[in-house]
Amino acid sequence: MGKDTIEKEKAAISIMIRLYCHGKHAGDKQLCGDCAELLEYAHHRLNKCFFGDDKGVCSKCGVHCYKPEMRQRVIEVMRYAGPRMIKKRPIMALKHLWREKIRSTKSDPDVKPGRKRIRNKS
Repeated sequence: MGKDTIEKEKAAISIMIRLYCHGKHAGDKQLCGDCAELLEYAHHRLNKCFFGDDKGVCSKCGVHCYKPEMRQRVIEVMRYAGPRMIKKRPIMALKHLWREKIRSTKSDPDVKPGRKRIRNKS
């Protein structure tokens, strides 16, 4: 991906959480407490990502760094905001879908932290 993959992921999750909060909690500009907490948590986890700027998409990652409760909350946000991203931020949405389809091997479930993926040459 690029040098600032983490920053792009932070921007995407920020927009998705804002869409979710606005749609579900009727927040205009400010996030509600729960959504602000989720955004802070997501940014913290992205800062700590083992893969850094070589990361693929989180949904395809074999290293689950979110607590189960927070992971469920992010899944709920993405299910709501994902389709809406096509209208609100089409280029960002398409880039994310592209990364999910093409670049998911960086955080492939078969890849353990600190190890490289071994590909068959046949």
